[in-house]
Amino acid sequence: MPDHSPAAPIPGETPPSPAVLKKAIAASAIGNATEWFDYGIYAYGVAYISTALFPGSTSEATLFALATFAISFLVRPLGGLFWGPLGDRYGRKTVLALTILMMAGATLCIGLVPSYESIGGWAPILLIVLRLVQGFSTGGEYGGAATFMAEYAPDDKRGFYGSFLEVGTLAGFSLGALLMLGFALLLGDEAMHEWGWRLPFLVAAPLGLAGLYLRSHIEDTPVFREVEAAGDREPGHLFELSDLFRHYWRPLLVLGALVIALNVVNYTLLSYMPTYLQVRLGLSTEEALYVPIIGMLFMMLFVPAAGALSDKLGRKPMWWASLGGLFLLVVPLYQLMATGLWGAIVGFAVLGLLYVPQLATISATFPAMFPTPVRFAGLAIAYNVSTSLFGGTAPAFNSWMVGLTGDVLVPAYLMMASCLIGMAALPFVIETAGQSLRGTEIPGTSASQRQLGHDVEAGRPV
Repeated sequence: MPDHSPAAPIPGETPPSPAVLKKAIAASAIGNATEWFDYGIYAYGVAYISTALFPGSTSEATLFALATFAISFLVRPLGGLFWGPLGDRYGRKTVLALTILMMAGATLCIGLVPSYESIGGWAPILLIVLRLVQGFSTGGEYGGAATFMAEYAPDDKRGFYGSFLEVGTLAGFSLGALLMLGFALLLGDEAMHEWGWRLPFLVAAPLGLAGLYLRSHIEDTPVFREVEAAGDREPGHLFELSDLFRHYWRPLLVLGALVIALNVVNYTLLSYMPTYLQVRLGLSTEEALYVPIIGMLFMMLFVPAAGALSDKLGRKPMWWASLGGLFLLVVPLYQLMATGLWGAIVGFAVLGLLYVPQLATISATFPAMFPTPVRFAGLAIAYNVSTSLFGGTAPAFNSWMVGLTGDVLVPAYLMMASCLIGMAALPFVIETAGQSLRGTEIPGTSASQRQLGHDVEAGRPV
């Protein structure tokens, strides 16, 4: 049985004040909210974006728009390779300030792209370029935000505080969806197709500026500053990447497998669901937007509680419950969604509730799989490679497979397969609930405990 008790306090260490901790949480969460705000307005506005910026029939244009959504994920690993080592060498906050600026700027510019009718093929080309910029910046955003959050949080409450990063995910996605739905109801279908779909993209500018302000006005994490003061940082990009792939390839593979389970479910539920409900199950445009919005707001209520529960029970039991529950119930719940609007609302809400134990514990589980000197890079690279291959492609792959087979349960089968991959990887995860993230060893290992013991004896401060 793993030891969930908090690590011994470090003599001379001053924990962050409640005010600083709240500021750190906000600085982390707002970037994630901005990222998912873009996903929300794109996913929920795909019917308008496809007809405005792509040629062909409605179904062809929709598939092109979903493929463009997936294209941005292809450069996320490059972003991880670029931003991750920079975050480990120069600090988490510096990289996070840059990534949120790029991400919000690209989202704003999407709302300014002229229509296909105006500039022809340049419209989809400009959209693709901007999605690539978003993907590259996002390659450093999530790994950095999760690392920042985890390294600021108290060891015995890392699950609870880390869960607010995912509250930001759902809040950003819900805000994007609500804006797109609100403008659709206010302006009507014709105005939305002509120009109304652009308005939500313009909101990215103030979100990005708020995030930049918060991230620029807070110190880097105490864990990183300790390593920096001790001179234990990697000397450069190539040295860190060599060290990472040579010594930490096992956690890279395990994390990548968990991310497959996590993000196939995530992008199928959050990004593909409006298209699926409208095109495949026959709900109206407004109904197809109501269902996930209600479901996400319902999920937000339970995320902090699930994070706090993981501090008491451990991260792995939460993941076992989520993966097992989804595997067993996803097909009946998809069948329930096919019965109509209320069936779709209930089915989505239950699927979301089963997914919450994974979602709530990401930023407590994943950063703890690597030691401090390579934490940002390890998380950013493994997370983004897996996400680019199996997460961002899920909406387009689901749409293509449903059209090819005619089976509307294809998304459910894909989620089941991803859960099996996650269950195969989970036994290799080290339980780190209550364990310190300090030092240059993998948290939760005997080497990490010995290092912390030596630090306590030496009275080494942060």
